[in-house]
Amino acid sequence: MHNSLGGPTARRPDYYIEIEMRRSTSRRVRRPGISRIDQPSTRTHGWFVRSKFGERADGTYGPRHRKFFGDHSYGGKRRALQAAKEYLSRVQRPRTRKKTRRMSRAA
Repeated sequence: MHNSLGGPTARRPDYYIEIEMRRSTSRRVRRPGISRIDQPSTRTHGWFVRSKFGERADGTYGPRHRKFFGDHSYGGKRRALQAAKEYLSRVQRPRTRKKTRRMSRAA
């Protein structure tokens, strides 16, 4: 191959191009229980957390815990996601009952 000046041009092997293409494409990260909401028409941007699905009194199923973490309220997309992750871990943590001391009755 020659460039417009008549000299040879350096051509990189195809595998280098393939590696660069792989780096530039972003992979979707799975975050079970956390969804991204970007709705410009209502100016709603943030992360929505849903957790612990269960049956309701009327027989339908739905999340027990749900909360929205807006980008503006939390100071940006990353901070909102961090707050959402912390909330999800706190909600999904198994609850332990506090042991209560039983008072013995005096006869």
